[in-house]
Amino acid sequence: MSAVPRLVVAAPSSGSGKTTVATGLMAAFAGRGLAVSPHKVGPDYIDPGYHALATGRVGRNLDSYLCGSELVGPLFAHGALGCDLAVVEGVMGLFDGAAGEGELASTAQVAKLLRAPVVLVVDASSQSRSVAALVHGFASWDPAVRVGGVILNKVGSERHESMLREALDQSGVPVLGVLRRAPQVDTPSRHLGLVPVAERRSEAVAAVAAMAEQVRTGCDLEALLALARGAGSLPGAAWDAAAAVAGAVTGSPAGAVTATGAGAVTPSGAGAGSVTGSVAGTRAGPGPVAAAGTRRAAGAGAASEPAALAGVAGVGGASGVTAAAGRPVVAVAGGPAFTFSYAEHAELLAAAGAEVVTFDPLRDERLPDGTRGLVVGGGFPEVYAPDLSANEPLRAAVAALAEGGAPVAAECAGLLYLARELDGRPMCGVLDAKARMDERLTLGYRDAVAVSDSVLAVAGTRMRGHEFHRTVIEPGAGADPAWGVRSPVRRVEGFVQRGVHASYLHTHWASAPGVARRFVERCVGS
Repeated sequence: MSAVPRLVVAAPSSGSGKTTVATGLMAAFAGRGLAVSPHKVGPDYIDPGYHALATGRVGRNLDSYLCGSELVGPLFAHGALGCDLAVVEGVMGLFDGAAGEGELASTAQVAKLLRAPVVLVVDASSQSRSVAALVHGFASWDPAVRVGGVILNKVGSERHESMLREALDQSGVPVLGVLRRAPQVDTPSRHLGLVPVAERRSEAVAAVAAMAEQVRTGCDLEALLALARGAGSLPGAAWDAAAAVAGAVTGSPAGAVTATGAGAVTPSGAGAGSVTGSVAGTRAGPGPVAAAGTRRAAGAGAASEPAALAGVAGVGGASGVTAAAGRPVVAVAGGPAFTFSYAEHAELLAAAGAEVVTFDPLRDERLPDGTRGLVVGGGFPEVYAPDLSANEPLRAAVAALAEGGAPVAAECAGLLYLARELDGRPMCGVLDAKARMDERLTLGYRDAVAVSDSVLAVAGTRMRGHEFHRTVIEPGAGADPAWGVRSPVRRVEGFVQRGVHASYLHTHWASAPGVARRFVERCVGS
């Protein structure tokens, strides 16, 4: 059971200012000395990096499509353990979710699963009295969603504010904040959204500080905290990586998510056990997480870890440190080029018996000592293709590891890195494929089935994933494809060869802890 006070920050649509408000609230409350647990609805990897910067804690995702609705509460409780407050940033519009799946994966669904009040952020820049009709509609659409207040964003003047407040007086929804237009809180974007924190650390720190100041100045923090404290208790046990791995099945498709009805998913290991001890990196503060015992590859700075791994228990990173007895080293790519990772992946690998060590493919010329397995997640290799290509010693080391049959798991950016070339520049050459940038955005949830036995899953394992890229790889699948994608269009994609599993599909291993257990078992046997 979790009694952590909590708020969900939502909006009528994307672009309304959710990230500014949510990150500003996190930083403002952390600045008051509260331990703030940051969360993001949906699969987004970038916003949690800003959340971590604001709170000093690991940013975590809550995605009912990827993990199943049954895991939303337990994963939230796991992340919020020992905190004074949790702030959850929504996705898109309040009621927008997975296409064709009703409310599944929407902010509204997550708010209901967490029994949390919603703070609606409204872009008021081009309206006055109509704001009352808009807020009334969102507050009344689903009686099970409690809209506890509204924050007006991009308000132009005092007169504009007076008009908006007057209109909302009759709505029954209190105004908890008014934010004026403020260019200094804008954060740069590119082809896949905001530029990750790891690529602009000093500018990101300044942006988060500006967000916090704007929220402190324009919002009623006491009223917002009182609203959060009215959320009450959330039943059920917190998710626990060790319990999930212990209960996982690695030799059959049963270890993965399975459909139980329209839009429903039942994950293995849901709610099993409770968290023991505390999560590393739980301090509150404006700076990055400082995890006790964190080790990184030799010469790598704090930015070498993916944002999701900073402060995760069991994650290290020192090239000269050998693994503990019986614990195979699993190297995890980090640094500015590979910032996309879910914190639970490292926790599951550690729980399965691995020593997780991060390294930076832009700076490190060799893999961590004793590497028995490699995980290369998502990110922006297309932005750093020249530097990645120039690091020939590491490319050769990765190719040799794969050639030797060691387990290698690569998602999206990792897939491109393993290819023969990216935009004409040599990569690792593990896969006989070429990758290039493309104008078309590939985006959306995917329902997939493992086509080939691999280091992650046996054939027939059903998983749900997410694609998010502006690149193409040719061919799109190898002789032994990784996945058969069932929706929205049936196709095969990805590569399975020797110990390599490489695909565009991002998956969340909390939904299938057997993936981590199987991977580590293969590392021991390699």
